[in-house]
Amino acid sequence: MQAWALPSESVSTGRRPGAGGWLLLAPMIGWLTIFVAAPMGFLLVYSFCGRDDLGRVVYSFTGENYARILDPIYLRILGRSAAYAALSTLLCLVIGFPAAWFIARSPERRKERLLVLLMIPFWTSFLIRTYAWIAILKSEGLLNGLLEWAHVITAPLDILYTPVAVVIGLVYAYLPFMMLPIYGSAEKLDPSLIEAAHDLGAGPTRVFLEVILPLTRPGIGAGVLLVFVPALGMFAITDLMGGARVPMIGNVIQNQFVKARNAPFGAALGVVFTLLFVVVYTWVLRRGARKSAGGGP
Repeated sequence: MQAWALPSESVSTGRRPGAGGWLLLAPMIGWLTIFVAAPMGFLLVYSFCGRDDLGRVVYSFTGENYARILDPIYLRILGRSAAYAALSTLLCLVIGFPAAWFIARSPERRKERLLVLLMIPFWTSFLIRTYAWIAILKSEGLLNGLLEWAHVITAPLDILYTPVAVVIGLVYAYLPFMMLPIYGSAEKLDPSLIEAAHDLGAGPTRVFLEVILPLTRPGIGAGVLLVFVPALGMFAITDLMGGARVPMIGNVIQNQFVKARNAPFGAALGVVFTLLFVVVYTWVLRRGARKSAGGGP
């Protein structure tokens, strides 16, 4: 009897962590169901609906909303949004990688201070920081004042309410989201691997391309996702710093729900935007897995 009791006890004890694990996951699953899955379900249903003359949703199945997205106007806006998001992501990577690497390789006390400096922008409201950039970039703002004082320019530069201002705002807003994942990967990198590469005769460029870059690729991939996807749908910066002159897909979606009162078309744009995120996320994951497996690009 005792021999039979042991397996039953082991089985029962093996089940308890699983049940406990599901209990621990229950709050997150509930949160995702209520605030992610359910809204996406409503969005998907709305995207196939119509609207009446008063802007009310009519629950009649139609595919006109998705067909309208293929209009050249919206395709250009989507292309512009992707281009601005890609440029902002690239600039964040170029600026953020050296800074994150420097922080990761700094002494412990300096590292803590630099991380605090990196997190300071999050202590202030996003809108306040955006309005601060408006004060800096406007014709009579701080930047033009300093350039005129230094006799670099003779007339104020028209930066605000231009694509340049939008890109500046996007880079400023999302630069920490690029730096933090790269910092996490760089901090875990074993310095002895870099020393071994130098000892074997590899130059700085080869060490960076064949040692540092592959080992920090997970952080780079995470940073690219954290910057590209929200930058693609950002509408506050384009409204405030672009002066609504540089519309992006996020502005179009907002206008459809708020001003045009065309929730079905706005929902269709939201569904397409979500699918675009899924495609980018899947591509980054598969590319990272292929790189890790040594399958090449």
